[in-house]
This record gives sequence, structure tokens and C-alpha cells, in this order.
Amino acid sequence: MEHQRELLKGSTDSLLLALLIGEPMYGYQLVKALEQRSHGYFQFREGTLYPALHRLEKDGLLQGQWQLSPNGQKRRYYHVTDHGRTEMGARLSRWQGFAKAVTMVLSPQRA
Repeated sequence: MEHQRELLKGSTDSLLLALLIGEPMYGYQLVKALEQRSHGYFQFREGTLYPALHRLEKDGLLQGQWQLSPNGQKRRYYHVTDHGRTEMGARLSRWQGFAKAVTMVLSPQRA
């Protein structure tokens, strides 16, 4: 379990950016989308989610905006800024290179 936490630490911001590029979402909606798209692998808590959202907002990658939801509740919706889209593209490229290299090392050597 500790290994999963360490892996998640380096991926939290990218996971959130990836989801928010698709559509603006509020906190609980993000938690559910992460859980659903990962088939239950990711189960964020408020202590992980909101510090990450605030960090991304501070870095100019996200912008939060209070809006009324369809049921009349006021919620803070987050959307990706232009800077966030550019950064997500760079992160995705780095991730793909990293994942490819790890896969090559972990795969059995062929004779």
C-alpha cells in the first residue's frame, strides 16, 4: 500500500489535469471520475485532492470558479488554463517516454 502512495504522489497533478482537460469538474465529481476511469484503483480523499487542486491553481495550470450546479448548489468548478494544456502535453510526453523505458527494463530479455 505504501508503494501505491509513493507512485500516486508523483502522478496526482497529471491525473487531475488529464481529467479536467475533458471538462470542468468540481471536487466530488473529480473523485468519482478518477475512481470510475481507473476501475477503482484510485480513491482520492479530500486530504489529497484539495491540496493538489490548490497547488495547480496557484501554478496557473487550473482556474477555479464558483458556479451553481443544476440542483442549485454552489460548487467550485475547476478548468484547465491554456498554460495547463501546454504543461499537460509536456507531462504526457515525459510520461510516455518514462513508461516505455520502464517497460523495456521490466520485460524479459530475448536471446
